[in-house]
Amino acid sequence: MDPVKKIEAIIKPFKLDDVKDALQDIGLQGITVIEARGFGRQRGHTELYRGAEYVVDFLPKVKIELVVDDPLVERAVEAIQQAANTGRIGDGKIFISEVEEAIRIRTGERGPEAI
Repeated sequence: MDPVKKIEAIIKPFKLDDVKDALQDIGLQGITVIEARGFGRQRGHTELYRGAEYVVDFLPKVKIELVVDDPLVERAVEAIQQAANTGRIGDGKIFISEVEEAIRIRTGERGPEAI
């Protein structure tokens, strides 16, 4: 199988449309979006509710996943990075991993043809 990579990005929810548009602008389609909650270095924050202070450990995030041919990985990463960047803490992370196999359920196609 020709090399393909899986890109996972954890981003701020309000940046999802910008990231989707940026990926479509470079010709990529087919992303999976998962609502997520988590924290990184920022470790959540404290809020006040009805006079009581409490800690919000897990912040709302969005995880996007896409599988792309190896030559498109850098363009996709740049598009995500630029579109998701606010310059503030908690902008997110991007993870890239190798995909051993991809199979389209409907047709049985394998490899890049299945993407």
